[in-house]
Amino acid sequence: MEALYLLPAYLGETSPKNIFSEQEISLLQELKFFVAENEKSARKFIKFLCPNVIQKELSFSILDKRTSEQQIPEIAQPLIEGHSIGLISEAGLPCIADPGNLLVSWCHTKGIRVIPINGPSSIILALIASGLNGQNFTFHGYLPIDSLQRKKKLQQLENICKVSHTAQIFMETPYRNQSLFEDLLKGLKSSTHLCIATNITLPDESIKTFTIGEWKNKKTDFQKKPTIFIIQ
Repeated sequence: MEALYLLPAYLGETSPKNIFSEQEISLLQELKFFVAENEKSARKFIKFLCPNVIQKELSFSILDKRTSEQQIPEIAQPLIEGHSIGLISEAGLPCIADPGNLLVSWCHTKGIRVIPINGPSSIILALIASGLNGQNFTFHGYLPIDSLQRKKKLQQLENICKVSHTAQIFMETPYRNQSLFEDLLKGLKSSTHLCIATNITLPDESIKTFTIGEWKNKKTDFQKKPTIFIIQ
C-alpha cells in the first residue's frame, strides 16, 4: 500500500551516518519518488547515505515556501498512481521549519498513510541538551530581520518566559548569527538564560547555556554556522 515516508536529512555533510536508522537507509534504497525543497541537495544526501543508489532512476518534485496548496495534487501524483513517496527535509526532520506539512495534510484528507522515520532534529536536540524547559516550549522559526523589530520581539518572548517559565526557541540565517547575538545581549535582562546550540551532530558541535550576563564575558564562534537559540 502506498505511503508518504517522512525522511530526516543530515544537519551537515559531516554528520555521522550512524545517527540514521536502518529503516531510512532501506527506504532510500527502495523508493523511486521523492519530494524535497531542493533536488540537488536531496540527491546529495541520498548519495551520502546510499552511494550505490542509481540516481537517474529517481524522480523528484519540489515543495518549497513558494508552493501553493493548489500544486499539491500534482506533486502527489505518484501517490495517486499507487507509488510511495519519500519526503526529504533540507535539514533534520521534515515539517519542522519546513513546508512539507502541505503534502502531509493532503495525504490525511485522502486517507493515505503518513509514516514518520526517526532521525536528527536540531531544534529538539538543542532543547533537550539545553537544561531549559522541555515540558513547555514554543518554536518561533526566524525572528524579524529589522533590528528594532527583532529587539521588540525578543522582549516579548522574554516577558512570556517570565510569566509562564517556558522555553522560547528560534533560529537565524547563519550569516546573521552575530547580529542576533548582539541584540540578545543588548535587549535581554542579565538574568535571562540563553542556550546557543551550533553545528549539532557535527564534529565541532557546541551546546552551551549561560545567563545573558555570563554570555557578555564569553568568546563566541558561531558566525555562518547553523545555530539554534533558546531563551528562558
